[in-house]
Amino acid sequence: MRNYIRHREYDMRMIILHAKVAQKSYGNEKRFFCPPPCIYLLGGGWKQRQERMLSEGASEQSSQLCAFIGIGNSEQEMQRLDFTNRNYCAAKTLFISDSDKRKHFMLSVKMFYANAEDLGVFHSRRIKVISKPSKKKQSLKNTDLCIASGTKVALFNRLRSQTVSTRYLHVEGNSFHASSSQWGAFTIHLLDDEESETEEFTVRDGYIHYGSTVKLVCSDTRMALPRLIIRKVDKQTALLDADDPVSQLHKCAFHLKDTDRMYLCLAQERIIQYEAKPCPKEPNKETISDGASWTIISTDQAEYTFFEGMGPADSPVTPVPIVHSLNLDGGGDVAMLELTGENFKPSYTVWLGDVETETIYRCEECMLCVVPDISAFKEGWQWVEQPKQVEVSLVRTDGVIYATGLTFTYTPEPGPRPRDSIIRSIVHGNV
Repeated sequence: MRNYIRHREYDMRMIILHAKVAQKSYGNEKRFFCPPPCIYLLGGGWKQRQERMLSEGASEQSSQLCAFIGIGNSEQEMQRLDFTNRNYCAAKTLFISDSDKRKHFMLSVKMFYANAEDLGVFHSRRIKVISKPSKKKQSLKNTDLCIASGTKVALFNRLRSQTVSTRYLHVEGNSFHASSSQWGAFTIHLLDDEESETEEFTVRDGYIHYGSTVKLVCSDTRMALPRLIIRKVDKQTALLDADDPVSQLHKCAFHLKDTDRMYLCLAQERIIQYEAKPCPKEPNKETISDGASWTIISTDQAEYTFFEGMGPADSPVTPVPIVHSLNLDGGGDVAMLELTGENFKPSYTVWLGDVETETIYRCEECMLCVVPDISAFKEGWQWVEQPKQVEVSLVRTDGVIYATGLTFTYTPEPGPRPRDSIIRSIVHGNV
C-alpha cells in the first residue's frame, strides 16, 4: 500500500464524458448523439499493465486492450472503440430509436484484453431521452431541460446542418479552438450584470436566461472566455430582447460584453470575434454569421479509478465502488467513520493512508470503519500534535485498490485526551 501511495501516477483512470440528453431517432433516421460520448484512459497504469503482460510472455496482439460501447439494450450492437496511439476515443455513431421506450438510459463500456482478461463493464451517468429541442418559450416548470449556473455544458457549431461540418469548442495548447474530433466541457457561471472583467469573479445561483451575463470556464484547464451575454438565435439573427430560460439543444450566440456587437465565432479551427450587423427595421435583432451560432447542451461524466495492486485480477474490477461522502460518528471508546456511496461489497476494506482499518459492511450504499489512533501514522504520538491528512481508499480482497478522491484529517489538539474525545475533521476531496 505504501508503494501504491508513493506511485499514484500508475492509477488506471477512465472517464466517460457525455451529454445529459440524447435526441430520439424516428423511423429509419439515425440522429447520432452530439457531442459524441468520449472515453478517456488516463494514468500510467494502462501502459504499465500492458508492459507487464508482455514481460510475462504475452504476445503484442493478446496484450491489446479491447473496448466496446453501447446504449444498454440488446437490440443495438455495441460499437468498437479504437484507442490505437491515443488515450481517448469518441463514439460517433451511437443513436437511440423510437422503438426504444426508455425515458432514460446509461451508456455501457465493456473492456477486456485480447487474451480474454476481463476488466468489466463501466457505466455512464443517466442520460435523458428527448424527442427534439423545444421551440416553445421555456418555463422553469421543466427544469430538467434548463441549464443551471455552475453546471457543465458543451458548445458545437454545425454549418448548414451538415453533420460532417460539426465543430466543438475545445481548449488545447492554452488556446480556445474549434475541434472536429474533441469537445470540451465548460462550466457556465451566471454573473451579476455589473460584474467587471477580472480573473476572480462572483457567481450567482439560478438558471441561465437569455440576456444573462455568463462566464465560460474550461473544466480541465480552468481557462476562461471574457464575460459574455448569451443571446437567443432565430435563423441568422440574435434576439436582443429574449429573456426566457436557455434550454437543451437551443441555438444561441455569445456577445462579448462591453463590445460593439462583437460575437464569439469560429472560422475553420480558429475562434474569432465577429461583428454582427444591426437590422435597420428590427432594432431588437442583430444579424450574425453561421459561425457565431452555437448549439448548447448540458454534459456529465462518470469517472472510475482503480489499481491492481497484486497484478492482473482474476475477476472484473467493476462495478467500481464510488464514495460520495464521509461522516464521523463519535460515541463509545472508538470513533467510527461512515462512508456513503454506491457499489459497496463485503469484500472491500477501508484504508486510511497505508493503514488498514476494521471495516463493517452494512449495505451497497453504506460502510463503517474504526478510525485508527494517530500513533498508527506517527510513531510515539499520544495525541494529534500537527495536522495529519490521509487518503481514503477501498481495497478488495484480491488486491484491487480503489481511490475515493477523499481525505481524512486528524486535527491538532492541545494535549493528551481520552480517546473518545479526540477532535477530528473530515476534508472532502473531489468526488
